[in-house]
Amino acid sequence: MKTLFLSTFFLLATYAFLYAQKDSMLVKAVVVEGDTMPVIDLQEATLIAPYLAANPADAKRFSLLVRYVKRVYPYAKLAGMRFKEMNAQITAAKNRSERKKIIGSIEDEIKTKYGEELKKLTFSQGKILIKLLDRETGNSSYELVREFKGSFMAFFYQGFAKIWGYNLKTKYDPNGEDKDIELIVRMIEKGQI
Repeated sequence: MKTLFLSTFFLLATYAFLYAQKDSMLVKAVVVEGDTMPVIDLQEATLIAPYLAANPADAKRFSLLVRYVKRVYPYAKLAGMRFKEMNAQITAAKNRSERKKIIGSIEDEIKTKYGEELKKLTFSQGKILIKLLDRETGNSSYELVREFKGSFMAFFYQGFAKIWGYNLKTKYDPNGEDKDIELIVRMIEKGQI
């Protein structure tokens, strides 16, 4: 009887051990003071604290800013991608006339696809778009125009923008003036809003 009991116990213990091993995984380990510790690489986690408004006016301002950023961020993201593509095409261009043709064709494409939608942006949305263009491309709008259209056109567009209250030389400051916009963009990228 003892033999049957021990055999059954041994079989059950072996089965339980093998069953427990089924869901195990092989990980790196390091020995610390005689104790084996698993070493597991975790993905980076970014925590974004929710915006806490000091008063109802701040809450309303932030809510409006969220709506504006959500409206213009896709255009800035698209501009960043097109900027990289256009830079690659221009550097591959053989001469100045080919470069002008590439810039002209992309400019025409953007005007036909997005011109009407961009005309409908409000003043505040336009200012946010200018800042987000700098965020996505690493260059202010003025620098982009100067690079692709020349210094005279950049000066002309800057003067025209100043008449309407814009500044194409505005730089994006994610840790200062534009920290709320950066918070909203990061929340959009994480899928939180």
